[in-house]
Amino acid sequence: MKGGEKGNSFSTFGGVFTPCVLTILGVIMFLRFGYVVGQAGVMAALVIVIASKIITTLTTLSLSAIATNTRVEGGGAYFLISRSLGPEFGGAIGVVFFAAQALSVAMYVIGFTEAMMVLLPSGISSTLVATITNLLVAGCVWIGAGWAIKVQFVILASVIISLISFYTGAAAQFDVQTLASNWASDYRDGESFWTVFALFFPAVTGIMAGANMSGDLKDPARSIPRGTLAAVFVTLMVYASQAVFLGGSASRDDLIGNNMVVSDVSAVPILISLGVFAATLSSAIGSMMGAPRILQSLARDRVFARLDPFGTSSKDGEPRRAIFATAMIAQFGILVADLNTIAPLITMAFLSTYGLLNLATFYELITNNPSYRPQFRYSNRATSLAGAIGCGLVMLLIDWRWAVVASGLIGALHFYLTRANLNASWGDLNSGLLFERTRQNLLKLEDSLYHPKNWRPFILAFSGSGFSRPHLVVFGSWLTRETGILTLGQVIPGGLDDNSERLSNQESILHSIIKDRKLAAFPAVVVASDYTAGVQALVQCQGLGRLRPNVVLMGCPLSRDRMVVFGSLLRNLRELDRSIVVLRQTDESDGEDNAPPGTVDVWWRGRANGELMVLLAHLMLSHSTWRGRKLRLLRVVQNESAIDEVKSHLDGLLREARIVGKTKVVVSANAADAIQSTSRDAAFVYLGFAIPEQGDDGEFLEHLVALVGKLPRVALVCSAGDMKLES
Repeated sequence: MKGGEKGNSFSTFGGVFTPCVLTILGVIMFLRFGYVVGQAGVMAALVIVIASKIITTLTTLSLSAIATNTRVEGGGAYFLISRSLGPEFGGAIGVVFFAAQALSVAMYVIGFTEAMMVLLPSGISSTLVATITNLLVAGCVWIGAGWAIKVQFVILASVIISLISFYTGAAAQFDVQTLASNWASDYRDGESFWTVFALFFPAVTGIMAGANMSGDLKDPARSIPRGTLAAVFVTLMVYASQAVFLGGSASRDDLIGNNMVVSDVSAVPILISLGVFAATLSSAIGSMMGAPRILQSLARDRVFARLDPFGTSSKDGEPRRAIFATAMIAQFGILVADLNTIAPLITMAFLSTYGLLNLATFYELITNNPSYRPQFRYSNRATSLAGAIGCGLVMLLIDWRWAVVASGLIGALHFYLTRANLNASWGDLNSGLLFERTRQNLLKLEDSLYHPKNWRPFILAFSGSGFSRPHLVVFGSWLTRETGILTLGQVIPGGLDDNSERLSNQESILHSIIKDRKLAAFPAVVVASDYTAGVQALVQCQGLGRLRPNVVLMGCPLSRDRMVVFGSLLRNLRELDRSIVVLRQTDESDGEDNAPPGTVDVWWRGRANGELMVLLAHLMLSHSTWRGRKLRLLRVVQNESAIDEVKSHLDGLLREARIVGKTKVVVSANAADAIQSTSRDAAFVYLGFAIPEQGDDGEFLEHLVALVGKLPRVALVCSAGDMKLES
């Protein structure tokens, strides 16, 4: 930059207060505020000014809080919103806010042209004048922000001189009777309070002028709150007093019909023309400086890939490609619209931005995130929420159709960016919001009485070292995908001193597998002296409060030596009141997430294990992979006389449980033969088992082998009895 100004060198007065004041005291004040006062009357005009300032003040409080909580870089409101609500909301509002800022350039240039045309000979094209002005504004900013800031000091002096001229002339012409006649509203030409509000509101949107320069400030966290709040207060006094002075010094017809009424009542009219030129040009320059920095920040964050070329800067730090794009959009606005058309559109865009900025602050507050420690202490939940609600209500009251369009546009952009799966390099409050909501829900769950109706599968599946038993993971996913929680457990035998690095590696491997297979699961790895101790540790320590694993899923040992250890583990799990599912699978699916053809058979031997088996089968069939398969509830009886009674009982069970399925009673003196012959073509089989007593582990294995035979996929279930099928 020239003049010795380097990046990050602007003070509160030069970098925030001056651009904010000059953007707020712009084209609306000189060329349209008389129209506002004439249509709405002095009283309603004051209400409009105060209501607008309340919204911008609340937004300034939110802006100040966020700005003092993070290292503010370029991009203004986009940067602050994206760092709080995430790149999806930030990107959506960034595009809208950039377009609004670029169209603001057009609005100010059109205002400048209106004032200039009074002094120029007739026959000169106003579009040509506006185009030349747009090029001059772009050229001014192209030279550098440092030069533009210095120009604004001269413009500020010009605005102050013009206001002195206005107040001097208006005071001399002030008449109480005229004020009384202009006190009440007298809407004409289809205007109303809210259409006039929409016309005026862009006048107060300059509060972002300083924030948009955030990347060029010496101390953004200090300058943005002080400079912006000071600008809001000063301009409130100016607009409120101007409404009273205009109402007391000009007739209603002049206020409504004469765009240069401010000039007519001033002591030195030529100074008002100077003020109009200065204010409109300064506002245009301010928007021309802010909009490219928003676009540049969007491009550097790679929110939209097509914007990448605008992320570059010249050697002196100016975003010249973005300046060119801003000038083109402003030129488009100049060619297709007028001041009264552009102003309401800009109003909707700014209100949307302000609403989301307030919402971002509100969410930061309610998440109780320890990282939210703003130096600015005057923003709280009430002010931020009131600001967000106020922006939404005003949008609807001004024009609900444009409000819906603006909200729909932001929503569509947010949906697009969500689908794009952006990987932001910064943290946002989404995870904090989820954490706080989860924390509150866990506390409520802890205080609630458990009821079997609320039983859901929280499965702790032991997938084996190095993910050696993937079929267990797939089976667990079938049971929990829609309604439960799946945790993948691994035990590393040995001491922690020797296995700390391996522990970290195994956790990373599990994370990668979960992500690659798109599983809804959590990893859990523990180092223990042996496998049994590790399983017991995970079962006892996993979860929070009442939210803890209620089903332990393991593979089936195939040797007597391993069964001795396994039997001891089963007895320990029984003491811990956990349901147990032992999966015996002999086919070669290798954990592929596909369902074989056939039925899902549940062999009923009573409620002890049967209720859990039926529910697990139902949950598995609810998974998209298993849809279309049928549930069969079966039971073996030893004589035919019991068929009707048992079948009626099984039908009643399914009916009371509200589960669709078929029932079948098999007559056989040998249960194992009946199960293997009846279910030989089944896709999956559920069988209940009783945990062996100590010393019976070998016989237990022989019994299981005889019972299951060559069935390829069998889930052996032992229920802890904490659920009811009819619930």
